[in-house]
Amino acid sequence: MKRLLSSVLLAAIMSASAAAARLKELVSIEGVRENQLVAYGLVVGLAGTGDRKQTMFSAQSLTNLLERMGVSVPPAAIQVRNTAAVMVTATLPAFAQPGMRIDVTEAAIGDAANLQGGILLLTSLRGADGQVYAVAQGPVVTGGFAAGRGGSGQSVNHPTVGRTPNGGIVERAAPSAPLQSPVRLQLRRSDFITTARILDALNRRFTSPGGGAAKPARAENPGLISVTIPAEYAGRATEFIAEIETIPVEADRLMRVVVNERTGTVILGKEIRIRPVAILQGNLSVEIQTTVTVSQPPPLSPGTTQVTPQTEVAAREEKARNLILQDGATVEDLVRGLAAIGSTPRDVIAILQNLSRAGALEAEIEVI
Repeated sequence: MKRLLSSVLLAAIMSASAAAARLKELVSIEGVRENQLVAYGLVVGLAGTGDRKQTMFSAQSLTNLLERMGVSVPPAAIQVRNTAAVMVTATLPAFAQPGMRIDVTEAAIGDAANLQGGILLLTSLRGADGQVYAVAQGPVVTGGFAAGRGGSGQSVNHPTVGRTPNGGIVERAAPSAPLQSPVRLQLRRSDFITTARILDALNRRFTSPGGGAAKPARAENPGLISVTIPAEYAGRATEFIAEIETIPVEADRLMRVVVNERTGTVILGKEIRIRPVAILQGNLSVEIQTTVTVSQPPPLSPGTTQVTPQTEVAAREEKARNLILQDGATVEDLVRGLAAIGSTPRDVIAILQNLSRAGALEAEIEVI
């Protein structure tokens, strides 16, 4: 209990004062995004841990592959446990150029037990438009293992999912929007105050000294800002965006308490205020115990065995614990006070929720 309360207290007293962040952490450039790639492939070289006969599509895939290489084998005659059918996924970065290498991930889709030691055969990775943007091939690294025999086994991590670092080669340039004026900035978290601060920082940085020209930045909505590229950056959109990303802006944060009732974890900011309130907490515990008494008749007697349950009920109510918070108290004061009277993290969660319902907690509670 003390360890959990220490974790809650540590989260509460950590300084949450707003600090200026680079604009790069707050916004993204419209059109500059990653793209998802997917493919169906085969992993070979497994030590008998591949797909079994129940998985028919792996045998058909192997047959088709061998047929393209000039080897004709009927699918029904193949029973190779060193092969596994997998789904291959990858992420194509923005502005990726042909020849660039990317990581790929393989996941078994049949009944293969382990992909450890396998090699992914040449696979074409396609985007949402059906075009091939990369090819992948190479050894599979699982980061785990599975072993066992005779009904006993041990598994670490997920041996049916693996990765091939730098196993993909980009064959087609990533679809990306051209960098042209105006540059549109998308806030990662829409907020009126943060948007206004970003506008102020951009206009102060890129407005001409005379002040007669129109301001380069304007907000289309709380989540989107358009910035006109100044004349001095004409033809140098990359340098202009790099300059934008280094501008410091203080983002506004929503007062929020995050509660995970499954694990008893509470994350909250130090600056969250609590209105004057008195907290009275007590515990009532009821314990019910049932014992069974067995009565045996004498030997050779006509009697029968009797089973009699006996139930005992005990109720215990602990003394109520009192905590009073004055005007201007913070969540740090609350957590320290609750820890002093011996409250558990579950008690802290219940008290925070009741404070919110009573209107005494100046923050939003999010339960995950």
